[in-house]
Amino acid sequence: MSTAEFSGQINEMSGMLQAFAYKLTKNPDDSKDLYQETAFRALTNQDKFRPGTNLKAWMFTIMRNIFINNYRKKSKANTIFDATDNQYFLNAAPSQTVQNSAESGILMQELQQMVDRLDDGIRVPFLMHYYGYKYQEIAEQLDLPLGTVKSRIFFARKELKNVIHERYGNTLDCYL
Repeated sequence: MSTAEFSGQINEMSGMLQAFAYKLTKNPDDSKDLYQETAFRALTNQDKFRPGTNLKAWMFTIMRNIFINNYRKKSKANTIFDATDNQYFLNAAPSQTVQNSAESGILMQELQQMVDRLDDGIRVPFLMHYYGYKYQEIAEQLDLPLGTVKSRIFFARKELKNVIHERYGNTLDCYL
């Protein structure tokens, strides 16, 4: 099939292709762009079309694939990738930050006293984790199995939560 015949057949289908493009995009300008890109790709890839097969289905498939690829590009463009090392910052918003005041300083001192009262077996791994050591690093430095380190940190958190709950009751449930 010659290029002139091929482009003539594409022109005969232009109404159907433009209607399908509008159905996909629901925007007149985007549908025109989609139709043009489909026609361009069909003409540049004419050698890949097998004569005797359904040209209409081939064109609709090209259009649908272009639409899907563009949609995926747009959705990825709207995605925010955060390469922050500390995963606690991923969901933090500026409106959720707390300014340090005298009250929070006192609460921090009180919390430090609670941590100091923990048994050394769970306090040391907990503090190391708090200061940024990874579980594996803590296990190597303390010469403990990795599972033991994780469980001791878990038990330290649990004990601190119980102490806070005993001291403040239900008033801090929304924070724990």
